[in-house]
Amino acid sequence: MPYGYLGQNQPNQTVSNSGVFSITDVSELQSQGKLGGSLELIEEQTVSSAVASVDFTSIQGSKYDVHKIQIDDMLFSDASGNEYLSCQLYESGTLETASVYQYAQQYGTSSGSSGEQRSTGTATPVISIQAGNTTNFLTNGYIYFYNLNNSSKYSFSTFHITQMASGGFGASYGFGGFVLPQASLVDGIRIRSGNTANITQANIKLFGVKQIWVT
Repeated sequence: MPYGYLGQNQPNQTVSNSGVFSITDVSELQSQGKLGGSLELIEEQTVSSAVASVDFTSIQGSKYDVHKIQIDDMLFSDASGNEYLSCQLYESGTLETASVYQYAQQYGTSSGSSGEQRSTGTATPVISIQAGNTTNFLTNGYIYFYNLNNSSKYSFSTFHITQMASGGFGASYGFGGFVLPQASLVDGIRIRSGNTANITQANIKLFGVKQIWVT
């Protein structure tokens, strides 16, 4: 059957269509796995008391080759200036804790400072410049992951974080990425602080990015 298209004023199409997708069109395409690109919630975890880390060990890697972690209103138990958001990956059920991750990020603050952080060998990639621990000194943002379930490729990540922090940082942002430069099957994700602080508050969601199949 001919299908329509989404939206208006689209470029000329080489395949004929019958206009805008109807609800029936969308439902049928979704059932066939041919309409994708949307986020599908895999798991949600809420932290309301101190924990050392939050693990996602059922990432449905065989279904998704791109994942997203969304972090809402995270607080840590200490914000002395040495704490920051970090992440580690599980390889075939074993957490990789060696200094093998590589990362780079750019950051800026409301106080006018900016700069970069990077490393070619760390156990805890830096994903925020400083973590907050008091009311409204919150960390929010998202992290995308690529190739986690592919044992022949490296696992890559990109992130964008915004936060309020003490110690003269004020409002700040950071964006960058990290890589686990080992061809391995990654089947789990750990969210934690970069040092020893506990997570005391957070809502963390894991999504899979639905693939678009073209036949």
